[in-house]
Amino acid sequence: MDEYGIQTAFSGKKVLIIAGEASGDMHGGTLARELLKQDSSLRLYGVGSKHMKEAGVHMLADAAELSVVGALEVLTHIRAIYRVFNTLKRFLKQERPDLLVLIDFPEFNILLGKAAKKIGVPILYYISPQVWAWRRGRIKTIASLVKTIVVVLPFEVDLYKPSGVDVRFVGHPLTDTVQSSYTQQEARKQFGLDIQKRTVAILPGSRTKEITHILPVLLETAGLLKTRFPELQFIMPVAHTLSKDFIGTFMDAAPVQVKLVEGQVYDVLRASDAAMVTSGTATLETGLMAVPMVIVYRFSTLSYIIGRMLVYVKQIGLINIVAGEQVAPELVQHKATPKNIADAMTAILEDPEQHQRMRNQLIGIRKRLGDGGTSARVASVVLDVLKGNNHA
Repeated sequence: MDEYGIQTAFSGKKVLIIAGEASGDMHGGTLARELLKQDSSLRLYGVGSKHMKEAGVHMLADAAELSVVGALEVLTHIRAIYRVFNTLKRFLKQERPDLLVLIDFPEFNILLGKAAKKIGVPILYYISPQVWAWRRGRIKTIASLVKTIVVVLPFEVDLYKPSGVDVRFVGHPLTDTVQSSYTQQEARKQFGLDIQKRTVAILPGSRTKEITHILPVLLETAGLLKTRFPELQFIMPVAHTLSKDFIGTFMDAAPVQVKLVEGQVYDVLRASDAAMVTSGTATLETGLMAVPMVIVYRFSTLSYIIGRMLVYVKQIGLINIVAGEQVAPELVQHKATPKNIADAMTAILEDPEQHQRMRNQLIGIRKRLGDGGTSARVASVVLDVLKGNNHA
């Protein structure tokens, strides 16, 4: 065995998978399982977290070291990011993997892709960075680096086609994973909630900086909602990338009781009538579970100013972007006050017709994102690309 746990006599193909945050880790995990199901001789290495590790990926670093958001936040974590980057560059040079699979996380992954390209390691990009939202110049950059790009939103194909890169739409992987086997009442019972009471989910994000900016606002909002709807109960899934002690500091100051659940986000959503959701993948997950929501986001002030200068989409919620219209209300930065969020949630909770209308819209959006089997299709694309790319 060498320092990476690779057998010295090993002659199979090696794949390096890089996911830098919780959603990427989940998609990397399902991809890893499908790859090993289709070809058990593969050796998988990567950066990720719980899901990838459980799927059989040999971890070179933990995604928690990379999971930061905003320009200022990156600066405070630069030493850890640099350390992981150097570990991966050394792995690329010493082990010469047959394929580098990059999952979203563009700031880090494009840099790593450039390093891999220099030494001739083929690259597949899975889940395109949001080039339709900002920095469209990345389309040419990514096209120049990768052998294949696998996109998960149907309109992304037309963005990459003019660059001449091999681009394939496979459906969205969340259509495979966003599901719950419980009924609403069963889910509430599972979590020790009152099965008769209306339930609101709080999804504050998976990064520590997101939590710091957003969770106190959402908890204060929950307090306002409780005064308006005394029967409400609240539940919050906690990402496995976050420590209980860290979350506990916010709960100690919460004006209402919130049931905390480790993971199980889809079962939490099944238990819920509505949700307050931090912008990101969670809006798509909530939408795929057909739970009406209000989308919230707050950055540091400087990160927000920079972002507004660069971003050119009207909506920030992924579920709204896929829909092409504002299905779920969005409250960003200075508009994301407890009163404004509570007012938007109240409109959903007190009007059964609006609640059902949003549910129907969300069900329609799910149909646009594929019919399942995405991870198996991605694995097949990876294996196709691997043919003829053996550096052993």
